[in-house]
Amino acid sequence: MSAAAAAAITVDHLTRRFGKFLAVDDVSFQVARGEIFGFLGANGAGKTTIIRMLCGLLNPTSGRASVGGFDVGREPDRVKENIGYMSQKFSLYQDLTVTENLQFFGGVYKLASARLNERIDWALEMAGLRGREKSLTSQLAGGWRQRLALGCAILHEPKIIFLDEPTSGVDPLSRRSFWELIDRLAEGGTTVFVTTHYLDEAEYCNRIMLIHAGKLIAGGSPQELKSRTFQTPVLEVQCDRLIDALAILQQQSWAFETSVFGPALHVRVQSEEEGTRLIREKLGAQGIKVERVAQIIPSLQDVFIDLVEPMTERGQG
Repeated sequence: MSAAAAAAITVDHLTRRFGKFLAVDDVSFQVARGEIFGFLGANGAGKTTIIRMLCGLLNPTSGRASVGGFDVGREPDRVKENIGYMSQKFSLYQDLTVTENLQFFGGVYKLASARLNERIDWALEMAGLRGREKSLTSQLAGGWRQRLALGCAILHEPKIIFLDEPTSGVDPLSRRSFWELIDRLAEGGTTVFVTTHYLDEAEYCNRIMLIHAGKLIAGGSPQELKSRTFQTPVLEVQCDRLIDALAILQQQSWAFETSVFGPALHVRVQSEEEGTRLIREKLGAQGIKVERVAQIIPSLQDVFIDLVEPMTERGQG
């Protein structure tokens, strides 16, 4: 079987224009069956436009794509029948109860009553909503609504699910719990296509693609992206007067890349030992107290900044 035939999703030179605006620029990739595939990019990068085309909700301007073996341009209704889709804004009806939302979506998916009851029981268990069946959806906390929305999206047991910014605006604990659910779905053979701008979440994906200004700029497993992008050390610098330190280090030719990460700086250098010495020396000369300099494993945020910032500086972003 060819790679294309074995893939759950195949995208070939997909392009989408809105008037003169090029939202998606000649994108090609494949997603394997049972894979957790992450699409990373800032807001406005083109993630939602691509996911809407793959769900049969938006026609491509040019190029082709197939989802579950169905062409998104010619067979959008077949695509919709065979996928689950959770939008970045909760698609639940806020004035319905938990059970009423599940019953409504079961009707949309044309589930027979006996099967629907089984799936509602499953969704309540999965979402941890036992005892809250009669609660209005509007009264649920964000994490509970998120899990209910996932239950509604996969009530019909699709083999491919699309999750568009599913954890946006949700607290970190609920985000982690949600990803545990995604892991269990993938272990059962479900293909998961997820878009996110939370770079730490992409660590959960088997493979990711980075997108910027409608173009794919890199792809691979999280570890592959880190090792390909960074062949020189990244140092974490903890010091006072963080912004002053940033400005100073950004002017040094030996500091290839310097960025703020929470209460610290990440600095890419040629040599750990020499870089540590130069950082302490340069900042100390300006009266900045350096508390700690240590080599770290780069994050995906480091990767994204390293790849995107040069493009932005050239006026491509």
